Amino acid sequence: MHNIKIGTLVSADNAKLVIPKLIPYGFETFSITFWETALKYDLPKLAEEIKEMFKGTNCTISCLSIFGNPLLETKMGLESRESWKMLIDAAELFGTDLVTGFAGRLTDKPVEESIPKFKEVFEEIAVKANDKGIKLAFENCNMGGNWNSGDWNIAFSPKAWDMMFEALPYKNIGLQWEPCHQMVQLVDPIPQLRKWAKRIFNVHGKDATIAWDIIKEKGISGVEDFVWHRTPGFGDSNWTDIISILRMAGYCGSIDIEGFHDPVYKKELEYTGQVYALHYLKNCRGGEFIPSPEHLEVRI
Repeated sequence: MHNIKIGTLVSADNAKLVIPKLIPYGFETFSITFWETALKYDLPKLAEEIKEMFKGTNCTISCLSIFGNPLLETKMGLESRESWKMLIDAAELFGTDLVTGFAGRLTDKPVEESIPKFKEVFEEIAVKANDKGIKLAFENCNMGGNWNSGDWNIAFSPKAWDMMFEALPYKNIGLQWEPCHQMVQLVDPIPQLRKWAKRIFNVHGKDATIAWDIIKEKGISGVEDFVWHRTPGFGDSNWTDIISILRMAGYCGSIDIEGFHDPVYKKELEYTGQVYALHYLKNCRGGEFIPSPEHLEVRI
């Protein structure tokens, strides 16, 4: 029942403050995130502090995540690249076998022009991870870019995934997926999920609301917003279907709620929304686990 756990994202900067306050609400996993660089952190110390917080609970760290652009030859790009390696080395200390983040991008170049650099940068990282039994997953956020232009991440499109996995044909390379990042592109996430579920190593719990009435009346190039990122339970996705598809594909990872995006459940309502999403996703998972009696067989 609990082979799919429900958790939330926590910034490394706030982990010591936030995690102890969230554990009592029933969060089962925590995804520790780093923005652009992890080099300034004492990871062994942080891992020990989190282990202490987890004593007496069944909580785990689902993954370590670095969100930067490791394909750039800038100071921050090189730090992001080194952070992938640093988190791979530290993953065991946190009790996880998964490191995730952006694939990076050559600034304002079409996706295909970034593939050679992606291969050059991540070949070494993928081999290092594989040698340590670590999986890598790339988040599917376009960060405001499109196929022809952008400055953060190429891993937002199935066509790009095909190119990435062809460039790096390693079984420990996969996706960190969420429906929201597809829905903001007006993609139906369900058929995509059915096709790619076996390459998904982690799921971000973030949804979207699409205002089809605005799209039909005014299109997508006007001044009106036509789509909003939402906390699960408040958006358009049927997470019972999402979890069912993941289960049928053998998914045993977590769904980690990505907060701080919802236009309604924000500020003083942030954790009202997140705790609601936690219970909502647990219900979509099937609710309370009821074990079947041993050797029970029903015949009609």
